[in-house]
Amino acid sequence: MSFISKNIKHLRGLKKLSQEGLSEELKVSRSRIGSYEESRSAPTIEFLIKLSDYFKIPIDILLRNDLTKAKDFSFIELNNQRVLFPIAVDSDNENLIEVVPVKASAGYLSGYDDPEYIEQLQKIKLPFLPTGKHRAFPIKGDSMLPMKDGSFVIGRFVENRSEIQSGKTYVLVTLNDGMVYKRVINNIDFNGELFLISDNKTYNGYSVPINEVLEIWEFTCSINTQEYTEEELKISSILGMFNELGVELKALEKSLKQ
Repeated sequence: MSFISKNIKHLRGLKKLSQEGLSEELKVSRSRIGSYEESRSAPTIEFLIKLSDYFKIPIDILLRNDLTKAKDFSFIELNNQRVLFPIAVDSDNENLIEVVPVKASAGYLSGYDDPEYIEQLQKIKLPFLPTGKHRAFPIKGDSMLPMKDGSFVIGRFVENRSEIQSGKTYVLVTLNDGMVYKRVINNIDFNGELFLISDNKTYNGYSVPINEVLEIWEFTCSINTQEYTEEELKISSILGMFNELGVELKALEKSLKQ
């Protein structure tokens, strides 16, 4: 089933354009716009290319997806194209958070830009989150202690890469490493890369070219699915103390060299 007729009308409405206005932007007649919106004729390939270029939405998404689910231009840009990224809301118009379960995390890399994949994810609501698009990701392993294996990190989607702040933690979806949760050092202006650090210092840091980062989500909060033992909390406190001490020693060393 093609959604192109109502998608043209909906996208035009989001831009606050009349049929005449859109026809001028695309350099076609107003009657053609009306004919396509009313399904009296099918858009030509030439027209679809113009429409795709103007709204920066792939042709297959224009044809195969109902874009009226997006109440504004809630799209993200990937490789100079924008893909559907609707903000899910409940009956009270409050934002919902898609939860990527552990079993589905392996397929996230191939489905992150597929509206049907995202739509089938379970959703939760946390009213205390700040504004923005949020998603919950499962944590695997012990590289980000004291975050335990099986916990979930809820992140806010970062569209502008210049907003990435060194020292903060992010969930990143990358071409070669899949989905990872790390502390990030922003070296984009220096060498076009992000340096990813594990809080568990037994893991070495590594760099990822920014053009290999498909999505980045800034930490907002976490949900632990297991209770901490008293011993774990003690170890966590000790690790935190040593980490803080390391930062202070580096700062002291830097000041002595100046």
